Amino acid sequence: MKLNINDSFNKELPADPIIENTRRQVTKACFSYVKPKLTANPKMLHVSPEMLDNLGLTEADSQSESFLNVFTGNAVLENTNPYAMCYGGHQFGSWAGQLGDGRAINLFEVKNNNTSWVVQLKGAGETPYSRTADGLAVLRSSIREYLCSEAMHHLGVPTTRALSLALSGDAVLRDMMYDGNAAYEKGAIVSRISPSFLRFGSYEILAARQDVETLKTLVDYTIKHHFSHLGKPSKDSYIQFFSEVSQRTLQMIIHWQRVGFVHGVMNTDNMSILGLTIDYGPYGWLEDFNFGWTPNTTDSQHKRYRYGNQPNIGLWNLYQLANALFPLIEDAEALEEILNQYKIDFETQSLQMMRNKLGLVIDDDLDAQLIQQLEDNLQLSETDMTIFFRSLSDFKKENASEGLDIVANSFYDPTEISDVIRQKWNLWFAHYASRLKKEQSSEAVRKEQMNAVNPKYVLRNYMSQLAIDAADKGDYSLIDELFQLLKQPYAEQPQNKKWFAKRPDWARHKAGCSMLSCSS
Repeated sequence: MKLNINDSFNKELPADPIIENTRRQVTKACFSYVKPKLTANPKMLHVSPEMLDNLGLTEADSQSESFLNVFTGNAVLENTNPYAMCYGGHQFGSWAGQLGDGRAINLFEVKNNNTSWVVQLKGAGETPYSRTADGLAVLRSSIREYLCSEAMHHLGVPTTRALSLALSGDAVLRDMMYDGNAAYEKGAIVSRISPSFLRFGSYEILAARQDVETLKTLVDYTIKHHFSHLGKPSKDSYIQFFSEVSQRTLQMIIHWQRVGFVHGVMNTDNMSILGLTIDYGPYGWLEDFNFGWTPNTTDSQHKRYRYGNQPNIGLWNLYQLANALFPLIEDAEALEEILNQYKIDFETQSLQMMRNKLGLVIDDDLDAQLIQQLEDNLQLSETDMTIFFRSLSDFKKENASEGLDIVANSFYDPTEISDVIRQKWNLWFAHYASRLKKEQSSEAVRKEQMNAVNPKYVLRNYMSQLAIDAADKGDYSLIDELFQLLKQPYAEQPQNKKWFAKRPDWARHKAGCSMLSCSS
């Protein structure tokens, strides 16, 4: 197994001088050296062929003992120095101080085809940032992360990636719902891949400690390696850096809204500086179209990270990043202008995203009103978001009266569709048909355009749970079935039509399907 190792993070940034792997506050440093924990009996369950290729590896490599050992933490490649990153964060709106990679260990950086990738293990043991935890991960959360990060990529959503999913062979004690019922579960390790795992909290912790020297070093490093087109460090390049982070963050969240993804825990330590979806914990997929839904049990009371609030939280988090970068920029007006632009861009990009979902190409002043009416109707009864928008592409403007029949399969309980609701839907379809008559493209072209942005298949919560339940019994075949399915989320895949279905009743209130904790 040959990899083109090209480390920079742990060579160009200040390291924690303490080598012992003990929990502690780490200052004047961006990371701590730490080695993964040896596992008892590792077993590779699945490997992503695409990510193998991206790293310059082959299928034969993935079947080697060397691959198994390196990507489960049982061996450290020669001339590499694994490390855990130091960062802080605002959690649920409050400053939490130092957090850091509590169960993630960065192994090395690989350069292949002019692209650099950081290779990381999640669940490979404790680090100085583990606080009271053990640094390990269980199979259920690892399956969810592995499948979802790759599924999101194929949906066209900016995301970190995953290379491999493995069993550690160790039992891990977890209290899944934080209700005092801890139990041993199968331990697992995911190899996560990204151009960088830097997050907003990486900069916040340095600003909070008034360590401006290290903050400047980290920002300069970030621009050099990930925003090099901005040029040499200066006030102007720092402002442009923040502007680009703001734009990427908004674009990522617009994609979340488009496909109905709810992150569940948008703390600033879970916000990628590259605008990538990062840290797949208590995420969920919007099944019933509900702006107020959140999958996170920790957030069930205040619903801070609910579906409809994700764009606002993106802005709130950017304010915290702006505060962290201010010591280098010292220009509040310039930062405020970027934050205000986020608000303007959200309105325009959100409207355009919904136009795309409806197959509308020509701008029309009444589109915002049409979309608002649609969103109001979608909340009149329990309506499956994915099935509704995918089915809508079959609507014909000449047959407006058939609109409700075309999307009927998206309603969870047809008896909820009262005469009043039916009337509202028929009115909306009449408006939609009238609007479509202004378009110049054919019905076939519109259907193709809509199906390119409205996925047929997403990783519904119950699908993950089925794979988890089977894996707990030693059957890992469903992991691969879902992995293959989600590589083509916009394709019809008639052989997989069983997955184009509403959430089953058994999953409505089942832990792992309707509610998830941060340990999920």
